Amino acid sequence: MPRVSAARPNRNIRPKLGQHFLVDEAAAIRIVDALGDISQTTVLEIGPGRGAITERLAKRARRLIAIELDRVLAAQLRMNFSLTPNVEIIEGDILAIDFDTLFGPKPGSTRPGLEWKPETVRVVGNLPYFITSDILLRLFEYRRYFDTILLMVQREVADRLAARPGGSEYGLLSATAQLYARVEKLFTLPPDAFSPPPKVQSSVVRLTIASRMENLRVPEQDFVNFLKQSFGQKRKTLWNNLKSQYQAKQLREALEKAGVKPTVRAEALSLEKTAALFRALRAIAP
Repeated sequence: MPRVSAARPNRNIRPKLGQHFLVDEAAAIRIVDALGDISQTTVLEIGPGRGAITERLAKRARRLIAIELDRVLAAQLRMNFSLTPNVEIIEGDILAIDFDTLFGPKPGSTRPGLEWKPETVRVVGNLPYFITSDILLRLFEYRRYFDTILLMVQREVADRLAARPGGSEYGLLSATAQLYARVEKLFTLPPDAFSPPPKVQSSVVRLTIASRMENLRVPEQDFVNFLKQSFGQKRKTLWNNLKSQYQAKQLREALEKAGVKPTVRAEALSLEKTAALFRALRAIAP
């Protein structure tokens, strides 16, 4: 996924690891603007790259924590922001970061009888295609800390995140993201917004955390596992994806109770319908 650059490097020089740095300053400003007022907010930036967005965030956010996997880039960022007290640069893998350590209660910060409430954190960053799902699932797992997640991803991934049931783009990523958040596609960036230009377009999406678990009346982990099984092989019918887990009689009865035809695919069902089927199966085969 494209990186972000504070400077305009030679467009013919390709950085290591296949990185693409954003050189469109107007786009960087639009991305930061999309976070809203962050003057009293902690911001977590994933993959700051050369720091163009980091630089703008540092001027607006109360506290900024930037996680960079690339050792050289992390060292450069640490040097560039060494005199900026509200900025912390962490070299590391976002999938291995302990969010409880970063945002959870500190020793001595809680008192008996008082309920501790986590601070509100907003997330911004760019995600590589091959680990988009993994990163999103981890952010959703720790959603008690986050209220807004603003991401730059490949346009096809953005289309999938925002896809509605019934379309070919709707799949496990769509259902999972919409289970935890309201998804908005904000704008798309052309390849020439980056240096060197990637072969794909990139889109910026905003996910506002709003879990639907309670309204759907489903237990979180069991239902997420059910979604994974339902979408196990996208070209197969729901019946074929679920038959290995449930007896035919139970599956047939639950489908009928939920008003779902055995021949449909998971992509055709709304989260409400999928949850109804899940609840029916649990009632029949707990």
